[in-house]
Amino acid sequence: MRNNNKGFTLIELIMVTIILGILAAVAVPRYMGTVNRAEAAAEDAVLSALEANAEAYAMEKFMDTGRKSYPTNPFDGASVDGYTTGATSVANSGDWAFDGTVILHKRNDDSVWSWTYTSTNDATGQADDRGSFGARSTSSVSNVD
Repeated sequence: MRNNNKGFTLIELIMVTIILGILAAVAVPRYMGTVNRAEAAAEDAVLSALEANAEAYAMEKFMDTGRKSYPTNPFDGASVDGYTTGATSVANSGDWAFDGTVILHKRNDDSVWSWTYTSTNDATGQADDRGSFGARSTSSVSNVD
């Protein structure tokens, strides 16, 4: 007599579980890397917008006074999601802040990234007034709340 039980054996179920585990072990780090690259690209876009906004402000001042001057807060006149006027620290992921010299952004993985900003004249040329944004190479700051 034949046994007509049509089901999976324990070995087959274990093999499927192992294969799914291997696929998850490969896919999750790649996914996280993609998320980190996307956040970095979004940060670059925000910094580029802040830089363009500061340059437009400086050109407006140049037209009015004959000298460029940059805003003390790079977020002045810019609309950035996650920035609250006057915020000097970041508490939630996606938040932006400016503490007077450093632009801060908290990513979804709770790491806080920073860039320096100054509105003072960093150039040495006679008619070369310009502030500066820190280098695009960002560094992680730990435990900033």
